[in-house]
Amino acid sequence: MERQALPFWIRKGWDADRGGFYERMSSGGEPDRDSPRRLRVQWRQIYVLAHASHLGWADGLKLAFKGLEYVIAQGWAPDGKPGFVHLLSADGSVASSKRDSYDHAFALLALSWLARVSDDAQVRSLLELVLGFVRDDLSDQRGFLLEALPPEFPRRQNPHMHMLEAMLALHETIAHPEAMALARHYRGMLEKVFLDRKTSLLLEFFDADWKPVVEDGASLVEPGHMAEWVWLIRKFERQAQQKSSPMGTHLLGAALRAVEPQRGFLIDEIDTLGRPRKASRRLWPQTELIKAWLAQAETGADRADEAAEVLMAALMESYLAGPFRGGWYDQFDAHGKPIGEFVPASSLYHLFVAAAEADRVIG
Repeated sequence: MERQALPFWIRKGWDADRGGFYERMSSGGEPDRDSPRRLRVQWRQIYVLAHASHLGWADGLKLAFKGLEYVIAQGWAPDGKPGFVHLLSADGSVASSKRDSYDHAFALLALSWLARVSDDAQVRSLLELVLGFVRDDLSDQRGFLLEALPPEFPRRQNPHMHMLEAMLALHETIAHPEAMALARHYRGMLEKVFLDRKTSLLLEFFDADWKPVVEDGASLVEPGHMAEWVWLIRKFERQAQQKSSPMGTHLLGAALRAVEPQRGFLIDEIDTLGRPRKASRRLWPQTELIKAWLAQAETGADRADEAAEVLMAALMESYLAGPFRGGWYDQFDAHGKPIGEFVPASSLYHLFVAAAEADRVIG
């Protein structure tokens, strides 16, 4: 991360002509200059640069602020309505003006770390503005996040998971007075809504009344998100000064039922009947599994640190073995062959957090 990935993405990940971070690179390490740009990816890059600067891993604060200026200028209320738009064209024009709750969770994550490392009053003001927009416009009367404005369906657990992450970051970085109460609110949704009552698996999609979406007799499950919740549960417990609950261990065990036998990597999708829905395997679920093992190691779980180290070594030998220094293979098929011609910038966030957690927990 420090010697290859961050230097590469700082050097080549920014569009010096039109502004903004590139969405993806070719397998040869060259930017896809014409690809549309999701605001969530802009925020993820800003977050990585801010947190990496705090850790002393990279001198990225100046670029992080350039990214912030870009998203404000191009993405905030270009139509006169509050909130950040969802998608920009490469030239900076608006390609999708919907306001997406997932995007705003990453805005809060990025702004929290930018506020900590810079102590900038304007960053803090923007953070409060975004937090108010999420509370007043992007949430329903029960406190669930809307998918987007205008409203979309199905509803998902995923934005709530990342909003929990953002609230924990707000508490960790600037001790925001509302952060832990909101974190407790989003954490509570896991047992109340997101877990399947029959199987206790984490469900992804729901209808307007928060009833699970069922297709072919079962509901979709993403093992990587179960691993991600393990890490978030343990982080919440640390910050709330609570004892370790059985839920984290349960979700890790549930996720491990979806590993492929050769290397122990998580496959992309299963369902509540235990059937593989998508046997390919993205990079990001593996980073979440590493974080889950690290979180378990902090609770004293036997050999959890060893499991994390084994998985990190396997990641280095496969996903991070190419296609260029500082890049990665983002997905393999069921037979272990790389899928896709591009290296998405969005995965830098997943890799960075896994690296930061590994450094913090086991050094």
